[in-house]
Amino acid sequence: MTGASPHTGRESGTTADGSAVLALDSVGWTVGGATILSDVTLDVQEGEFLAFIGPNGAGKTSLFNLVSGLVPATAGRVALDGRDITRDAPHARARRGLGRTFQTSSLWPAMSAAEHVRLAAQAADGGSYRIWRRAPRYGDRVDDVLARTGLAHRADVPARSLSHGEKRKLELAVLLVGEPRLMLLDEPMAGVSAEEVPALTELIRTLHRDEGRTVLMVEHHMDVLLGLADRLAVMHHGSLLALDTPEAVVADATVQQAYLGEAL
Repeated sequence: MTGASPHTGRESGTTADGSAVLALDSVGWTVGGATILSDVTLDVQEGEFLAFIGPNGAGKTSLFNLVSGLVPATAGRVALDGRDITRDAPHARARRGLGRTFQTSSLWPAMSAAEHVRLAAQAADGGSYRIWRRAPRYGDRVDDVLARTGLAHRADVPARSLSHGEKRKLELAVLLVGEPRLMLLDEPMAGVSAEEVPALTELIRTLHRDEGRTVLMVEHHMDVLLGLADRLAVMHHGSLLALDTPEAVVADATVQQAYLGEAL
């Protein structure tokens, strides 16, 4: 399981016809002579939940930035549904069904939950983020997404008044209104209280299992990941150290060594 070239055959993510929703082929990112990511190869199957773990600075968020187009791949190829998107801009990837959340909240403090979702719906339909523009036709769509994320009762509440857990739900609502097929969630539990983690975990589980969305997630809460992920990908020094079932990864001595000798 461990080593420089983790197995990436059909059981590790390809679909029945040999294609994959997302395929990374020896991707790398070098900046000013410094290697941030190196030779990352993996396939992700439609409907799969793939979680990324690794020590701080291992390259997890950098890989998400590369996949979503925020940083350029300086080596290798990124494909979505078999189409090369290596040079596509972030908005072009979003139009093809790739959605992304971030570690740090990007919500507008004074804007209500419903306004956030309405603007995201407007942008997803090719419009612009115009705060002053009213668009009643989005009402049902906004209400549906807020209900699905457990925020219907908080629709008119400004983001600054939401709890950390509710803000994370709102970020998911903003993402969901564009109906992404592939969701990249970067530390969705960051800043969330222990009391709010179970509800947020259940929401993510529902989006994956009940709605059939493909999910890639970076998270440090191993107990959360063990209940969600089909596979774990372990990043270390910008490379893929291991890729296997959660049970196999947790038991792997090389992976534990990457975590400074601490058992996962």
